[in-house]
Amino acid sequence: MDTTVADPLVGQVLDGRYRIESRIARGGMATVYLARDVRLDRVVAIKVMHAGLAADEEFVARFIGEAKAAAALSHPNVVAMYDQRTDGEHAFLVMEYVPGRTLRDLLAERGRIGPREALGLLQPVLAALGAAHRAGMVHRDVKPENVLITEDGQVKVADFGLARAESASKMTKTGLIIGTVGYLAPEQVVSGNADVRSDVYAAGILLYELLTGALPHQADSPLAVAYKHVNEVVPPPSQAVQGLPPQVDALVTRATSHSPDERFQDANAFLAAAAEVAGGLLPDIDQRIADAQMRPTSVLENPGEPRSGHTAVYDPRTMPEGYPPDEVPPRRTGADRAIGAVTGRYALIAVAAVAAVVLGWAIWWQTSGQYDHVPDKIVGMRVAAAESKLRGEGLHVRLGRAAYSDRAKKGTVAASDPAAGARVSKGQTVTLTPSLGKTPREIPDVSGSSLGDARNKLKEAGFTVGEVSQATSQTVAKDKVLRTDPTAGTKVSPDDGDVNIVVSTGMTMPSLVGRNADEATNTLKSMGLTVETKKRKDKGKPANTVLEQQPAPGTGLSRGDKVTLIVNKQDCWVNLGSWHLGCDNNDQGDQADQLPVPSVTGQSVDDARSALEDAGFHVSVQGAFGDTVRIQYPSGGSQAARGSTVTLVKGP
Repeated sequence: MDTTVADPLVGQVLDGRYRIESRIARGGMATVYLARDVRLDRVVAIKVMHAGLAADEEFVARFIGEAKAAAALSHPNVVAMYDQRTDGEHAFLVMEYVPGRTLRDLLAERGRIGPREALGLLQPVLAALGAAHRAGMVHRDVKPENVLITEDGQVKVADFGLARAESASKMTKTGLIIGTVGYLAPEQVVSGNADVRSDVYAAGILLYELLTGALPHQADSPLAVAYKHVNEVVPPPSQAVQGLPPQVDALVTRATSHSPDERFQDANAFLAAAAEVAGGLLPDIDQRIADAQMRPTSVLENPGEPRSGHTAVYDPRTMPEGYPPDEVPPRRTGADRAIGAVTGRYALIAVAAVAAVVLGWAIWWQTSGQYDHVPDKIVGMRVAAAESKLRGEGLHVRLGRAAYSDRAKKGTVAASDPAAGARVSKGQTVTLTPSLGKTPREIPDVSGSSLGDARNKLKEAGFTVGEVSQATSQTVAKDKVLRTDPTAGTKVSPDDGDVNIVVSTGMTMPSLVGRNADEATNTLKSMGLTVETKKRKDKGKPANTVLEQQPAPGTGLSRGDKVTLIVNKQDCWVNLGSWHLGCDNNDQGDQADQLPVPSVTGQSVDDARSALEDAGFHVSVQGAFGDTVRIQYPSGGSQAARGSTVTLVKGP
């Protein structure tokens, strides 16, 4: 049955963007599909969580969080994470599609791989894991199925983030241990806990499998395999494949130590050691081992002697030159054989003892004796303390150029070269990179936001909020953020200081009482305020002046707020037949401050304005046509309060 055709998701478009074209694989947590991003017109891989897991809100929340972390992991040996989405009941990841095959496919085809090639495949895997470890991520499911090999031979590691999310989702409540049992570190089996050293253990198991073609611990059930991980050590791979170099055995042994503290402290340290061992192997070591495994052998028994249960291996290429392999050596007497046996036995014992000592010393010298290790946990230490620790280990120290780091606080060690845990020659120089603090990032624009929203947005961007101050503004509403210091868009390191916030108090209501109502209205409208005018009669005040205002002067306002002006009312009339404006004369103000009003009827508007203003009055001009004053109020020769308004009506 064609599972692709039967799969209900094939042919669907998820989130209106990703068209599912075929199914690639199905696992215990999710199904992987080949899809096309119709928006960008590119081929992608879609990993859709199984429905049972998608219904677990806690699992989905962690799944989304870890997917975001994985998306930030950019490395050439890591399968890129493009997006995380949900569509109805489907929660899914959008990833880079890697055409080719898995490392499991290669092992199935080849059986096992020589040490040079095996280390060549392992190193990009460790580089990918090392990038994750530097970012604080743990893979938790390192295995051949998660290692992809492209058609041009590039190695990429998949499933970053998902494995961590799975382990954090309390799946152990059903008795399930996350990860593939053949690669689980002892601490994962015993407590379910895992850190970067658990990935190192799994990578060590992976190397063993590459070298031998089989896993070190095998049993009839997964539980029995897990028991062996806890109670049995991983044997050297040379026990399964003769001829493997001792330094390769040493790599596997250290990486798979039962104690996490005795392993390489992260994948970067493992990578440094693996690269060093690979560089020291003979160029034809893979072929030599392959030839040795294919070498024909036969079993010889000593004729004429009782069977002892022991056998000897005959290899024609080890015989003396010119010795015919089809001839049988001359038969010796019993005495000859007895003397020769005793002499040979002691000689062999002596040679074996010397060889064992020499071999043991050689292995120790190659793997440990001539080397030291960069102390673990250097990254994050104060620079002076790290220098002291390294010098105490007999290493030289050099300070490199300071750099920004999201892992190390300002003034601590951001990185070391060689990395922590790496093997170095005694007296070698270790270069320390001091941290300048977290990587500079843009301060987000929070203007117009509430103070609480601005705090949250700045915190999400990694910044700490400092002082909060206030300032007036005609454009930003009261209690909204006016600006930040440093300003939005500036790139700064969060470790360089706090971000201060300035909150708007809005506009301040000006004092308008006693001012001309028209001028007061124009002032308020220019501030973006809505003006309502009400009339009231006050005989003791000049006409058309502001008697009261609401709200009071000094009140904070925002654009669009309403302001009410109480304006002095005046009763006037116009006699068009005689071009005369008449008004009540009981609102001319205090007689003690009365001035004569010049007569400007018949003058041009400009001349009339100048004469009235020189006499101590304000001028208001009405009329749509002409430029000659036809009517004035108060009329020429009358008395009016100093500073009051004289109204001019112009006409043709």
